Amino acid sequence: MLARTIRVVRASGAGPVVTVLGANHEIIRGAVDFNGVYPVTNTNWEQGIATSIQSGISEILRLVPDAGAVMILACDQPRLEAGHLRSLVAAQEQTVEPAIIASQYSGVAGIPAIFPASQFSNLMALRGDVGAKQIIRNPTCPMITIHLAEGEFDVDTPADLERF
Repeated sequence: MLARTIRVVRASGAGPVVTVLGANHEIIRGAVDFNGVYPVTNTNWEQGIATSIQSGISEILRLVPDAGAVMILACDQPRLEAGHLRSLVAAQEQTVEPAIIASQYSGVAGIPAIFPASQFSNLMALRGDVGAKQIIRNPTCPMITIHLAEGEFDVDTPADLERF
């Protein structure tokens, strides 16, 4: 699923692409093509998703110190397509003031989402198994949503993968 997500992000034209790895990172590095991608190992992955977000943002800021925004997504949404990511980027490019550009599915906003630099400190302040959805649910800046067909379907278990 990670390899597929990397292909989707590459096809969208977004970049640089940073992939955060945690558990089993050695196996994953050997099994996935990271050509043109910056893989980062989150050694604190057991502390929750917040540490992965922080690892990713830190790497983006190392690569692009003046980054104006960051897109956060997970590899568990098999219905995600490059066109949706391009729609998020296009909406972000058209905003006059910094805004969160989030995906919308099943009546809620979520990831993939683009966060402006003004939100980096909020993302870096997350703790534990709390992801970016906490910021999306209580935004401190304007937010725009773009519909993601079947975005609610994610793969958390082998049964979910079989259904896909």
